[in-house]
Amino acid sequence: MPNTKRARLVASTIAIALGATALAACGSSDGSKADSGPVNLTFWSWAPGMDKVVDLWNKGPGKKDQITVTFKKQASGDTLVTKILTAHKAKTGPDLVQAEYQALPTLVSNGAVADISKEIGDAKSKFADGVWGQVTLGTDAVYAVPQDIGPLMFYYRADLFKKYGLTVPTTWDQFAETARALKKKAPDVDLTTFSANDAGLFAGLAQQAGAKWWTTSGNKWKVGINDAATQKVANFWGGLVKEGAIDNQPMYTPAWNKALDTGKQIAWVSAVWAPGVLTTAAPSAKGKWAMAPLPQWSANEDVTGSWGGSSTAVTTDSKHQEAAAKFAAWLNTNGDALDTMAKEGGIYPASTSAQLSGAFSNPPAYFSNQADFYTKAAEIAKTTAASAWGPNVNVAYTTFNDAFGTAAKNKSDFVTALNTMQDATLADMKKQGFGVSQ
Repeated sequence: MPNTKRARLVASTIAIALGATALAACGSSDGSKADSGPVNLTFWSWAPGMDKVVDLWNKGPGKKDQITVTFKKQASGDTLVTKILTAHKAKTGPDLVQAEYQALPTLVSNGAVADISKEIGDAKSKFADGVWGQVTLGTDAVYAVPQDIGPLMFYYRADLFKKYGLTVPTTWDQFAETARALKKKAPDVDLTTFSANDAGLFAGLAQQAGAKWWTTSGNKWKVGINDAATQKVANFWGGLVKEGAIDNQPMYTPAWNKALDTGKQIAWVSAVWAPGVLTTAAPSAKGKWAMAPLPQWSANEDVTGSWGGSSTAVTTDSKHQEAAAKFAAWLNTNGDALDTMAKEGGIYPASTSAQLSGAFSNPPAYFSNQADFYTKAAEIAKTTAASAWGPNVNVAYTTFNDAFGTAAKNKSDFVTALNTMQDATLADMKKQGFGVSQ
């Protein structure tokens, strides 16, 4: 489950005009020279069980290549981003950092992470194109190696869908009709809820619809949070909330848990990590839920968005970038490493070859009734749409929580909330000194 607490980044961010050309250049350095002799690297990460994965490296390939990695546990989210930027400014950064995909543009624009495209061999072949695009930022550079991903899926109570005579929706139009049909048959039951306390889900839904929230043109950014694709998503969900076809309560609350557990909410649009949440939120419904692909905007489409996920980046402060990149590639493509991360930290690997092996050979215990859970998940993951993140995602997300929280509660216009999100994000970029085109 992704980090849901997003604090405002401190004002120490070094604002620079950033375009596609600048992106490719600002992470480069001469730290990629071949390393000789024993090398000691420091790795900052928040992932549970990462110490055990690092031990595998130090006792195996690291020992052979005389590359020792020291793991240092960190806080996640914006807290870590701020710490990385502070350390970089003082030239005391670690060699490697775990970075959420949406944080990479901030780290790149501050020159904190290196372009490791020449040091990672054929790593690209291990990942779906949409996933790989999250670490290139649309350039020829590579700023990290993908670690875990959160492709969106549709979760539903199979027994209650049968009870109410519902069909699993394959399009969003069918999704809306399913919500309305359920309300007629069981007025006190909701298909799902629109929650405004985690912007990551809304961002993933917009991503599926083709949204590009941040893009570059020349040496300037363009902010398109209220683009046509996202307006379509906002209108869709806002319309369902306004007519009362779905609930408008936030996720992760005791009331939400109870609704999932008792069958008062019978579906949830979520990511591949949902079984872990359902295990705690709805323990009595174990074995009653099922997973299907996300509904599509058109019947002939096959695309999903993502919610969460992170990568491993090499910093420009590292004196051993080649060795660090070698570890980053091993960490996120080696079967034993990924299997250990999955078992110890519950991650879903970005590497396509790891998605059907090791810890993913059998379905999650909560979904023991769906033997093909991970087979389906791997197929869905391949269809992940490319993302378009910018240097102040934190501002956009914080504004989402406020603006959409009010709109959901009052059942007011979601596009108005979206425009508020756009305006706040654009104003912050200008304030920071980024070149922005209208």
